[in-house]
Amino acid sequence: MKAEKTRSFKKILQNSYIFLLFLMIIPTVYSTIILNIHTKKYDTIITNVSYANDINSIAKIVIPNELWDIVCGRKDFAQGNQYIMVNEIFSGIQAMKMNSKDSINLEKLEVANRTCTTLLNNIQKLEQQILNGSSVKENEAFLDDIRTITALFSDIMQDFIMSEISIANQTNKSIKISSITLTILQIIILLFSVAISMSSLFSISKNINSSLGDMENFSTEIAQGNLSARINSPDILELKPLAKNMNTMASQIDLLIKKNIEEEKNFQKAEMKALQAQITPHFLYNTLDTILWLAEEEQTEDVVKITKAFSDFLRISLSRGHEWITIQQEIDHIKNYLTIQKIRYADVLNYNITVNEELINFKTIKLVLQPLVENAIYHGIKNKRGRGNLLVNVDFADNSKQSIKFTVQDDGAGFTQERLQEVSTELQNASTNSEKLNSVYGLYNVNKKLKLYYGEKTNGLEIKSELKKGTSISFIIPCQTEADESGVENV
Repeated sequence: MKAEKTRSFKKILQNSYIFLLFLMIIPTVYSTIILNIHTKKYDTIITNVSYANDINSIAKIVIPNELWDIVCGRKDFAQGNQYIMVNEIFSGIQAMKMNSKDSINLEKLEVANRTCTTLLNNIQKLEQQILNGSSVKENEAFLDDIRTITALFSDIMQDFIMSEISIANQTNKSIKISSITLTILQIIILLFSVAISMSSLFSISKNINSSLGDMENFSTEIAQGNLSARINSPDILELKPLAKNMNTMASQIDLLIKKNIEEEKNFQKAEMKALQAQITPHFLYNTLDTILWLAEEEQTEDVVKITKAFSDFLRISLSRGHEWITIQQEIDHIKNYLTIQKIRYADVLNYNITVNEELINFKTIKLVLQPLVENAIYHGIKNKRGRGNLLVNVDFADNSKQSIKFTVQDDGAGFTQERLQEVSTELQNASTNSEKLNSVYGLYNVNKKLKLYYGEKTNGLEIKSELKKGTSISFIIPCQTEADESGVENV
């Protein structure tokens, strides 16, 4: 079931309106920023051009005229304003430097500043020359040099003005580009706003139809018996309680059915214990007969050995009612069983048990190997002429180390392919009709037990056999360290 949502129509519309308002603000903010940037640029250009024109006029016309009046004797040098005018030029250049960002224009202003310094030095020399009583002709010649300097300064200012006009032209182009960009942006926003509006309308309509459709599908699933079905929490706030109640209803019905299934499984487990109890007396009587025979033959060591093995065998079999034991305990159980059988069939039985030490602490359902070993002895090795070999192997099923494979292999009589097919068929059909089982009662018991406790996590018994060459029976279970019960006590 998907995660519940808490959206409402009101929230959807509110978010849509806010988003559209935000989109509408973008052109305004953009145009305001661009206008402010270009206005500052124009203001700077106009200010610089104004400064340049003013100081250009002072340098080219006013200062030479002021100095001409002094040279002609119309006024004294001390009465002239030439130094004030030069200071105005320096102030204007400094102001233009502060406003200008263009590196080329800054270089021009630096040249103009040095030219103005040269002009100031020449004015001071003219003053000194006049104070020293030089002739008018000499002063006029010096004044011509000053006019040359002011003309150079004027050229620099004209060049600076042209450069500023060029920057103004670039700014004008930038304004045009910004205007086009703003127009395109407004068109995009308009289209996007229409798309958002249509999307919101579609989303609301879809949510209504989807919620009603989900409820209809949900009711259909429940009517068809699919109690695991759940309805997604609708976006419509008013329908959320209804959907929640419908899911609760389905969950309660499903829970009741699962309880019935669990009770059925418990009944089957009880049946498995009964099946196991049916096998135990047969082995019990044979073992007691063997102990009695050994005692009559006064084979004391064998009596002690088989009695101890039988005692340990029963202790693990009972396990104080626990159904899960460690793999080590299961292997010990098999060793005890084979110890007993080795004494009974000394001339016909050899066995070998190999276990991966990494697996001994994992849990397994108990008593799954002993019926397989018993089957190998009674239906394989006993029907073979001469000594038979029994191999029990426990190892990881593959390199992922997520599952365990148990294998019981013998080199006994084996099955024909026809008999092997019959055995496989009997195991497959035994879950529905166990009365038809013949000689595979123990195998059926193990196979059913594996399916009951492990479900889909096991492949059940896999049998491979070849006539007069032997049989191999294996099964795979998952690696697990915890069971359905509180734990396994040492027995």
